[in-house]
Amino acid sequence: MPALNDVIAALDALWPPERAEQWDAVGTVCGDPGAEVTRVLFAVDPVREVADEAVELGADLLITHHPLYLRGTTTVAASTFKGRVVHTLIKNDIALHVAHTNADTADPGVSDALAGALDLRIVGPLVPDATDPEGRRGLGRVCELDHPETLREFAERAAARLPATAQGIRAAGDPDRTIRRVAVSGGSGDSLFDAVRAAGVDAFLTADLRHHPSSEAREHSDLALLDAAHWATEWPWTEQAAAQLDEISDRHGWDLRTHVSRIVTDPWTAHAAAPAVRASAPSLSV
Repeated sequence: MPALNDVIAALDALWPPERAEQWDAVGTVCGDPGAEVTRVLFAVDPVREVADEAVELGADLLITHHPLYLRGTTTVAASTFKGRVVHTLIKNDIALHVAHTNADTADPGVSDALAGALDLRIVGPLVPDATDPEGRRGLGRVCELDHPETLREFAERAAARLPATAQGIRAAGDPDRTIRRVAVSGGSGDSLFDAVRAAGVDAFLTADLRHHPSSEAREHSDLALLDAAHWATEWPWTEQAAAQLDEISDRHGWDLRTHVSRIVTDPWTAHAAAPAVRASAPSLSV
């Protein structure tokens, strides 16, 4: 069985920490470099429920997409919920490793997994990484549908293929608009509208779309918008990442056992549509 530092070296080759944004907090949060690793759990959020799942599973390593301490801290006291996560993991000899923006822009990365979940054909990155001579890395992906669909049909496709959340899929645009070319970006994507417009796509699927950027984007053009839950757009990456580690384990003869958490850690737990929306024929909230 490999030691933790062997597994971390393999993960750093997949998602080099130097490719993370400067504001990000990626890498190993806790764990003994020499400890043996036999079982690994992948999840989006390092919250208490996921830490407890790692304990119940008997995992030696928890890999999450979101950082535990993105903005730093002065305490890991167990009286705080993040400190409790750290205490739970350390008491049970579980390491925590984070791959965030370095996984977003990887090849394959978070948006590749999102496109795969939606069964879209990837054309290239939405915002290419200038340091990649092959032009495959970067933020977001520009994709094509195998067959044109209406916005209504594409929204229904997204609702059916992404993990279910209380939010579902919100859409902006003519429900009968034909969709052939789509930009996708896992996680918060409304900072990418300039790149999306430049890509000449019919629709943009992402998460955390705010009122003003979305309203302005709709005023600029007839670009259709699809807003999914943040967690739902990034969860497909956990399955992709687990498969990548499985391949590495097989190549090295490590015999690791990888698992993907299916705990829904999206913070929103209920959705009540307004009566006018429920009765409206053009509604695209699914």
